[in-house]
Amino acid sequence: MIIRAASYLRFRGAWCACSQTKKESQKMKKLLLSIAVAAAAPFAWAQVSETTTSTTTTTEGGGTITEFTPGSAIVLKETTGPRRYRFGKTVTYVTKSGKTLDEDTVKTRIRVGVPVHVHYVGSGDDMMVDRVILDED
Repeated sequence: MIIRAASYLRFRGAWCACSQTKKESQKMKKLLLSIAVAAAAPFAWAQVSETTTSTTTTTEGGGTITEFTPGSAIVLKETTGPRRYRFGKTVTYVTKSGKTLDEDTVKTRIRVGVPVHVHYVGSGDDMMVDRVILDED
């Protein structure tokens, strides 16, 4: 009976020690998992931003109007020959002194034979005019 009780206690003690080791092991796993999640969290919620910088070069051309289609295109007789410019979405018409012209004035003053300068972006067939400057006030 004493031997039986001793073996029971030994078994019981071993079971308790084993149970404690399992609990400690589970606690350690939870702790390591918590640390891993905490370390990964900033990357998971980090916002990705992308910055694109582009340089737009505005060039100027000048000459006498040979063709003018309002809202579409203008052809200028330049020293190098005729050159066609397309209009951008918004075009501002101004005088040499910088006064902006209204729509009615544009209809009467912008016509074939008038000397102008244009500000445009692009090159080749993609020259988009954003400003037309009359050479006279």
